[in-house]
Amino acid sequence: MKERLIFFIGVVVAVTIVLLAAGCSATSNVAANRSGAQLWGENCVRCHNAPTPATLSDWEWEVAVSHMRLRANLTELESEKIVEFLKSVN
Repeated sequence: MKERLIFFIGVVVAVTIVLLAAGCSATSNVAANRSGAQLWGENCVRCHNAPTPATLSDWEWEVAVSHMRLRANLTELESEKIVEFLKSVN
């Protein structure tokens, strides 16, 4: 009985890991298809008015996006694209 329970828990953990990995790659694919401008517009305005890109310097945008990456649950790719966009129009 104990071995069956351990086996069942192992299967559940393995399936969970596979599903999480699949979800992460699907999210990455969505981000890969969006421009930095789209990601900025979709993510930043969810919680507050997005300032104009000229509001901050390139360095300040790097710091701000790095901070907001955690709060907005952005991937590394998404935050890089957003910073790239903001620097290009700053």
